[in-house]
Amino acid sequence: MAKPHRVQDLLDEAALAHPDSPAVRDRHGAWDYTALDRAAHRAASWLRAQGVGPGDRVAVRLGNVREFVALLFGTLRAGAVLVPVNPAMKDFHLSSVLADCEPRLALTAPGEEDVLARYTDCPVRPVTDLALDEEGPLAPEFAPEEPVAVGSDDLALLIYTSGSTSRPKAVMSPHGTTVFAARAIASRLGYRADDVVLTAIPLSFDYGLYQIFLAALAGAELVLTDADAHTGLMATLHEHGVTVVPLVPSLAEMLVRLAARDRRGPTALRLVTNTGAALTPPLIATLRTAFPAVKVVPMFGITECKRVTILEPDGDLERPFSVGRPLPGTEVLILDEHGTPLPPGTAGEIVVRGEHVMAGYWRAPELTAERFRTDPVTGRKVLHTGDYGHLDEDGHLYFHGRRDDMFKRRGVRMSALEIEAAALDIPGVRGAAVLPPDDGRELTLFAVGALEPKEITARLGERLEAAKVPPRCLTVDSLPLTANGKTDKKALAALLESPARAGELTVAA
Repeated sequence: MAKPHRVQDLLDEAALAHPDSPAVRDRHGAWDYTALDRAAHRAASWLRAQGVGPGDRVAVRLGNVREFVALLFGTLRAGAVLVPVNPAMKDFHLSSVLADCEPRLALTAPGEEDVLARYTDCPVRPVTDLALDEEGPLAPEFAPEEPVAVGSDDLALLIYTSGSTSRPKAVMSPHGTTVFAARAIASRLGYRADDVVLTAIPLSFDYGLYQIFLAALAGAELVLTDADAHTGLMATLHEHGVTVVPLVPSLAEMLVRLAARDRRGPTALRLVTNTGAALTPPLIATLRTAFPAVKVVPMFGITECKRVTILEPDGDLERPFSVGRPLPGTEVLILDEHGTPLPPGTAGEIVVRGEHVMAGYWRAPELTAERFRTDPVTGRKVLHTGDYGHLDEDGHLYFHGRRDDMFKRRGVRMSALEIEAAALDIPGVRGAAVLPPDDGRELTLFAVGALEPKEITARLGERLEAAKVPPRCLTVDSLPLTANGKTDKKALAALLESPARAGELTVAA
């Protein structure tokens, strides 16, 4: 059979190859691949009955539930474009997203229709209207029509992501590009048909969303949980025989705390992956202690190309802080400010070339032209990530930080990430975040741990050049996180500027 070039082909092939295998489970029940396929067809027929057609956007605001998976494939089978919306998104961004994507239809959890209706004129319906769990034949009003012609270059997803702009921007993800990225990631991670993949990361984020594609490619089972169920993670691992967990730091910290109190014996967990915000070395070490059989796989990627590099399982033991080698079909370049390639070991902007580079930003031609450029020599599209790092002699990538994380102090160029890494190398420091100098604010380190700030800065002086040691160190009980698990540095900056909260900090200046 030819390789799939449309996202819905992934489900078609999985349903054919693994019809009776478990496909997706949430707290309300489970579907095998035949039932998921049927639910997706029901969703497609229902959407078309509502007037949804090729190129229309369908906004879906649901948590981690089976209906989201059926709606994903059903929307694409109808020729439409899925716009996943995080239920935790606040009104300011929600209004911007809905105004930008102009959905033909919006779907949400029962009783939540008014949340979306405030910001869009399109019909807003509860997901229960689709009757996705019914097992009988489709009702006449849902009768299947002629298949919708969808090409590899047609748009499949609009994934909204934050970044340097004040409001979320949508990355345009075509069918063929999305499938290529999923297959490249699958070739490295090696999910198996007997795997059970616990996805507690929101499906509205691409890290969570792609677990659907990876599971379908392998014929594996997807177990979905929401943020409010995190305290039951260990019970879920034991009950369902979970073998794979994608992690961000906050989820990993929760998992090791729960594992320390668990008395039910070993789990089946064999693999954890990490991208977005990196797991710290102390946290990885704690994970290995809690789950001795687990392999840890650090990765690096951004929504604009999904994934860039994946490290070999447990490769961090040999190459600390590496995020791995480029995916198959991917080329990573390190360029200086003039666009000149830099030699191994020299830091510069990370530039990516390959078939997984997405189509650009929705309705943002200037921003697209800035980031998605054409190579003057090859004519191929290249993605200027705005991230900085270096390659070693063997082609392994080391991430240094975003453009905003790179700065000069006392004439020395440095990154917030390298200072954070040095702080995490200090025994007793469990978390670290650096705010670069800005508008009169000095270079500042926030640290989580029992050490005194003056001791932390003294030990940093043993690890870093003097210019790189923050003159101000503050200890906190924990670091604030954004919705996708990254350190919320805006919240840290606000904490510095709030006299009312000064008592929460222990300071060495």
